[in-house]
Amino acid sequence: MTRADGPADTRMMGIVHGALRRDLLRAREAVADPPYPRGRQRRALGEHVVWLMDFLHGHHTGEDEGLWPAVRERDPSAGALLDSLEQDHRHIEPAATALRAAAERYAATTDDDARTALVTALDDLGEVLFPHLDREVEEAMPVVSRALTRAEWDAIEQEHHVRPKSVRELGFEGHWLLDDLDPEGRDVVVHTVPAPVRVVLLHGFRRRYRRHCAAVWQPDPAERTAPVA
Repeated sequence: MTRADGPADTRMMGIVHGALRRDLLRAREAVADPPYPRGRQRRALGEHVVWLMDFLHGHHTGEDEGLWPAVRERDPSAGALLDSLEQDHRHIEPAATALRAAAERYAATTDDDARTALVTALDDLGEVLFPHLDREVEEAMPVVSRALTRAEWDAIEQEHHVRPKSVRELGFEGHWLLDDLDPEGRDVVVHTVPAPVRVVLLHGFRRRYRRHCAAVWQPDPAERTAPVA
């Protein structure tokens, strides 16, 4: 059994980052390669990218307001690293805001210019976001594990990423994190919540998530179109 006063288990950070990267790359492939989404799928895909940007904003806010201050208090020598990560967040925010706006326009129109703008916005975000995600896992998480206990990490997660959300939101996020995840990662996600709640999250929202994925990633044949000349 893992001790509450043992080092923080930060594996969830890599899992969250992997899910973000996975869906941003999926979205980029879907909108860049013909035949292009249209109709129901186009709307669902644009709305999903908006959701991703909202999730990313909440993820970074939780780090800036909860995780990094706790690490600074315990390990002042980590200040330079944390300063650089907060600076990354400031660089990422404009690209994430631009992608959110591009996704909203894409979802609301049938204009091919909106599609190409979404591809550009996805590329622009990936250029600044993906290296940052790698840095946090490779450079910051070992520092976090040394500075915080598992109980302290879990308390920050609860305050910033669990309690502010409804059961419906958490159920969707849980399945989103589990999507295409390896067995070790799945075990981490599943055991993040208590057993009684786990049953509800895993089984009560499975169909909803599957319907969502079908709408976003699986176009109807009648809604596919040849590339625009």
